[in-house]
Amino acid sequence: MIGDKAASGTAIIEELGPEHIRTGAWIVYTSADSVFQIASHLDVVPLDELYRACETARELCDPYRVGRVIARPFKGKPGHFVRTEDRRDFAYKPDEPTLPEILTANGIPVYAVGKIEDIFAHRGITESLHTGNNRDSQQAVTEFTRRPGDALIFANFIDFDMLYGHRRDPQGYAEALRQTDEFLAGFLPILSDDDVLILTADHGNDPTFKGSDHTREYVPLLVYGASVHAAPLGVRKGFYDIAASVLARFGLPPLPRGASFLPSPAEGRRSV
Repeated sequence: MIGDKAASGTAIIEELGPEHIRTGAWIVYTSADSVFQIASHLDVVPLDELYRACETARELCDPYRVGRVIARPFKGKPGHFVRTEDRRDFAYKPDEPTLPEILTANGIPVYAVGKIEDIFAHRGITESLHTGNNRDSQQAVTEFTRRPGDALIFANFIDFDMLYGHRRDPQGYAEALRQTDEFLAGFLPILSDDDVLILTADHGNDPTFKGSDHTREYVPLLVYGASVHAAPLGVRKGFYDIAASVLARFGLPPLPRGASFLPSPAEGRRSV
């Protein structure tokens, strides 16, 4: 192994990629998150071998409760390396049932888009579309939304973080926001009166800030639906408030933690 330090994902492959190609040594690094990352060139390490190595690393990291082991394949030549969309996350299995597990146990499908299935260690997921960019994720969300019946659609739009936040590219970030606004303009009209849309983020990543790690500002929480009354949600205590709200929306019992900002309906509702 080479690397064995905290580093930016693109910077470390530029630094150590040539040595990796020459020697075959695996590039191993971390970041500000609880992650163990392995980077390799597709011409040096086949993708399935990288995934198998990450499965082994996952077992080795379990006693330390590392949140995720991440496969980071890349391609190209020295000076022009590019990470591919074949990233995979191998998550630490939670000690308690997760929101998707609770929903599916109660007969409510959970449709995952992007890396969501990996984040939840493939538990409680009815169907997944493992997209690698915003546009494909938006298309997948639209396809799932058009299906009849109650469901949770859980999607991750990765470009904001991967392409523009960590890379400190405010112009690219602004364009991604513009494109997402354009998507929402066409998406909102297909929602039924019972649907609820929740927009948030798992962390900050200010593209104008120094460094390349996540940033620490509060994340947004926007809730939209024909049956949702406009009101300030305030500063929440944790993401478990969203989980509590989704469970309340489906009329299911609350979890030990979290306060719902949505009322329980008389009948099941769909939640996006």
